[in-house]
Amino acid sequence: MRTAITSLVVGTLFGAGLALGGMTDPARVRGFLDIFGDWDPTLAFVMGGAVIVMAIAWLIVPRMAEPLIADEFHLPTKSGLTPSLIGGAALFGMGWGIAGLCPGPGIAALVIEPVSAAIFVIAMLAGMAALRLVEGASS
Repeated sequence: MRTAITSLVVGTLFGAGLALGGMTDPARVRGFLDIFGDWDPTLAFVMGGAVIVMAIAWLIVPRMAEPLIADEFHLPTKSGLTPSLIGGAALFGMGWGIAGLCPGPGIAALVIEPVSAAIFVIAMLAGMAALRLVEGASS
């Protein structure tokens, strides 16, 4: 129960931060990607803030004997670049540029603009399901 409540609080804080930073507005994201037009640096500041928070976390985690809420740390175990990772990143980037949203802001935008965000979230979930079908068929 403690993990669920913590997840809800942290997810709500994350969504509020995205909304406050303007990341639920696809025009702002497209403005960041439009480096030769009317460039909007807001996304760079939001990403910079996230990098600072994670840099602090990566300094603190090695000094901790165990996590505060979970039973164990869940740190990345893979570091290699694979064709599926590169292809997935390329698809993610194209979708992000076209829609102006990525999964976090897309879900947060459901509160602000439910209709347009719902179209994005449904398409995202369909893509995730299609990947599972393709991965399942190939194995």
